[in-house]
Amino acid sequence: TATISCRVKNNDDSVIQLLNPNRQTIYFRDLRPLKDSRFQLVNFSDNELRVSLSNVSLSDEGRYVCQLYTDPPQEAYADISVLVPPGSPIIESREDVVSEGNETELTCISIGSKPAASIRWMKGEDDLTGWRYEIREWMFTVTSRVRFSVTKEDDGVPVDCIVDHPAVKDLLAQRHLEVLYKPEVKIVVTYPDGLTREGDNLDLTFFHTHINWLRVDEDVPPHAVVTGSDLYIENLNKSYNGTYRCVASNAVGEAYDDYVLHVYDAPTTIPTPTTNPVNTQVVVFLFCFFPLFCQDSRASEGAPQKIDHAVIGGVVAVVMFAILCALIVLGRYFARHKGTYFTHEAKGADDAADADTAIINAEGGHNNTDEKKEYYI
Repeated sequence: TATISCRVKNNDDSVIQLLNPNRQTIYFRDLRPLKDSRFQLVNFSDNELRVSLSNVSLSDEGRYVCQLYTDPPQEAYADISVLVPPGSPIIESREDVVSEGNETELTCISIGSKPAASIRWMKGEDDLTGWRYEIREWMFTVTSRVRFSVTKEDDGVPVDCIVDHPAVKDLLAQRHLEVLYKPEVKIVVTYPDGLTREGDNLDLTFFHTHINWLRVDEDVPPHAVVTGSDLYIENLNKSYNGTYRCVASNAVGEAYDDYVLHVYDAPTTIPTPTTNPVNTQVVVFLFCFFPLFCQDSRASEGAPQKIDHAVIGGVVAVVMFAILCALIVLGRYFARHKGTYFTHEAKGADDAADADTAIINAEGGHNNTDEKKEYYI
């Protein structure tokens, strides 16, 4: 509804009338010659003529004249501009699905507005720059296009076409991007937690649906089990060393992740030797006869050692054999030096005729016993 008001200062009873853009009289004083019921008298006095126009259309746009019948006549003008809001914008895409790295083009159309609407673009929180053109027939049709490259991060991101117009606010058209990209791949070791050793089991998991397990440059072990996205290998040994690859693919391409398997030796357990106290003392005693053994024993004190009982038995046998040989040699030596023992007092007694003479002739006889003494120990 538009309201048109004619005001007059110091009116001297002159006639006031209101004319439409076609110079047709709408109201003459308080009379309406024009047969258009949309015009209604709101107020009439000597100083004012106020008229309302309901249900305004584009045909009502133009210059309205307030005329005062004086000599000469006086006129005042008022322009009515009719705004036509655009309809809901329409957003179109050149393709529904875009592959990663390719360009996509979106078009937004705003139809039937006056004046022409303005269009702006947003992708998520970012502004996009597009280009526009407009067609004017009776009203304006505005078209805007935007073109940009997409990445996998754009998948599911909304693209908004926002229409700005004086007659309306918050006109919006939205489209979510659908981007195809190579699968993201990652192998996760479910078991074991630490090093992979001989005899262990190996369980690898790959988080994707369309996958294929393989072993680079070699065949997968024959007893390996693939269940869904899992690869399971029992009883590992070093022949299974290598690079295991999981490949995932889709319409865009394929991607893979590698797991390098290195099987380590199985951990060794050292048995605790059970010996009685006597044997332990004998072993230590025998070892300490050989500085090399004693030195090695001291050097490795506190570290776990693997005791070879065969070596200990050999050492004991060698030591016992050496002691036996030493006893035999000493026995032969004492037997060979056994004989008659002569003291100094008996020297020269062999040549005497009788015992008295032998005593007299003996060196160191009784006369000399105080001077020379010998002891046999």
